Amino acid sequence: MFKKILIANRGEIACRVIKTARKMGISTVAIYSDADRNALHVEMADEAVHIGPPPANQSYIVIDNVIAAIKETGAEAVHPGYGFLSENPKFAEALEAAGVAFVGPPKGAIEAMGDKITSKKIAQDAEVSTVPGYMGLIEDADEAVKISGEIGYPVMIKASAGGGGKGMRIAWNDEEAREGFQSSKNEAASSFGDDRIFIEKFVTQPRHIEIQVLCDTHGNGIYLGERECSIQRRNQKVVEEAPSPFLDPATRRAMGEQAVALAKAVGYTSAGTVEFIVDGQKNFYFLEMNTRLQVEHPVTELITGVDLVEQMIRVANGEPLSITQDDVKLHGWAIENRLYAEDPYRGFLPSIGRLSRYRPPAEIAADNHVVRNDTSVYEGGEISMYYDPMIAKLCTWGPTREEAVEHMRVALDSFEVEGIGHNLPFLSAVMDHPKFVSGDITTAFIAEEYPDGFGGVTLHEDALRRIAAAAAAMYRVGEIRRTRVSGRMDNHERHVGDDWVVILQGHSYPVTIDADKAGATVHFHGGGTHRVESGWTPGTPLAVLDIDGTPLVLKVNKVPNGFRIRTRGADLKVHVRTPRQAELAALMPEKLPPDTSKMLLCPMPGLIVKVDVEVGQTVQEGQALCTVEAMKMENILRAEKKSVVSKINASPGSSLAVDDVIMEFE
Repeated sequence: MFKKILIANRGEIACRVIKTARKMGISTVAIYSDADRNALHVEMADEAVHIGPPPANQSYIVIDNVIAAIKETGAEAVHPGYGFLSENPKFAEALEAAGVAFVGPPKGAIEAMGDKITSKKIAQDAEVSTVPGYMGLIEDADEAVKISGEIGYPVMIKASAGGGGKGMRIAWNDEEAREGFQSSKNEAASSFGDDRIFIEKFVTQPRHIEIQVLCDTHGNGIYLGERECSIQRRNQKVVEEAPSPFLDPATRRAMGEQAVALAKAVGYTSAGTVEFIVDGQKNFYFLEMNTRLQVEHPVTELITGVDLVEQMIRVANGEPLSITQDDVKLHGWAIENRLYAEDPYRGFLPSIGRLSRYRPPAEIAADNHVVRNDTSVYEGGEISMYYDPMIAKLCTWGPTREEAVEHMRVALDSFEVEGIGHNLPFLSAVMDHPKFVSGDITTAFIAEEYPDGFGGVTLHEDALRRIAAAAAAMYRVGEIRRTRVSGRMDNHERHVGDDWVVILQGHSYPVTIDADKAGATVHFHGGGTHRVESGWTPGTPLAVLDIDGTPLVLKVNKVPNGFRIRTRGADLKVHVRTPRQAELAALMPEKLPPDTSKMLLCPMPGLIVKVDVEVGQTVQEGQALCTVEAMKMENILRAEKKSVVSKINASPGSSLAVDDVIMEFE
């Protein structure tokens, strides 16, 4: 077995590989850029080597720099993780020339399957059902528009060397095809150093289901079930689960056998993923093969008990697979939620900055309950603008899908992140959405269910009453503590009353609290009671309560006369007042927000790539105004209504912060 492995990656996947290598008794080498000097993967590894400036094309994907780090440390093998050099045949070739083992497939398989155009041709030759499309290279936007029209809209414009949702656009008409081609080409060149583009038919209402395969160098190959990855935004997976709530055993077996046959046809070894789109009649079509470890591999590990990283290392060491297809059994259900540094209230735009608070839920590994958090960040660390915005992969497992989802709901509510925008509220909303709960999902889920973006969750009456009861009991505890600290209780100057009015989400609940040593019974004046028990103390940002025997987890921040409470995707300002205070507060005028309707504000920290208009120009609704790049993704900002540009405050190359004024209108 190898004595030392270098991880040619960063972030959570580098940390993930280090954990398994450590378990196997293998020492590890991390590589890092200037931006990652204090990163968690650097701290976890036994050795670390600096490889260049923050941009990936000057550090992590510079093959010579990685090879130099290998030679410097004497690493015998390299695990590439995902992204960066993981599917670069030139890297595999360079490792082979250096006499270093690649923890991945051979160069020929990477070339055959890593290139989406070539892989589709091979699949067609092998009589694998594929999506209609144009597999040749496309020279310019005009040709892209012509081909799109011939295939028939909608079409998917994709980078041949792409992955992770980068370099992908859906076009519904000629204008979108033209814009999408150029944006995909730019993103592909920036992210992969390869700007080749191809176009295929976009299948409406599909499910994205992928098969995990594992092959060794002795001709053995198996599949480890499937993963449902249909909940995506901008072609980037957000929620994954295993198994799929849609497949039946016969379809699973057919997809698995086809995936293994395709892998064997190209001499594949190591762990890999064959992706399919599946229609409502369970017809499946080959989409692509990812010749690497997938981001969502933990859910497969949780339902099979197979450590995929360990298997990859053993295959790279020349060992035969220790398990056969008959050994693969699927147990229970696993869910993965990707926590991203993106603001769901601003159209999911990237958010960067310092993590002023980062407290993930406790990891659990019990027979009937698992919570796993794959992460690479820590409290006080920074989210960089140079790399993927993923903060963590939160996974839960339970004996049934319902139990796995409920464990995930509690884990999301218990996850504390402050200092940056993040998608925790959105993930919580998805876990409670009726379509997700029923398993009735497609890749159009987010677009259909959140067509205007995410504006938070409006909780039902029963949930509001539970929160109101909790807030009243918590506020009363805080008031008692405050009077004791001030000395007023001893002097009998002030008595904390039992009657309160709780105001939240437009509702007003007059309540009376009957407190005892074990908790409080909250009586609602309109009828009904809730029993609240908790060990919460004022100032603690996470409140774990028991309401009528059912757990309730709240993120709590003190505000005047109440709390800011976040739970189940809702962000609530909750006021708790005495009856007289509530009566007077109802008479106060509401402060109106400033008028920014005549300004284009930068929705995220980023770089101005292009300005499409001039001062004095009349723009129409929907017209492109400028393009902002953040975290390798281009975002076109458009006019919300017809107006005249009166001032432009930024030019290409300008770095902007959130809410900086890009341009103004008459």
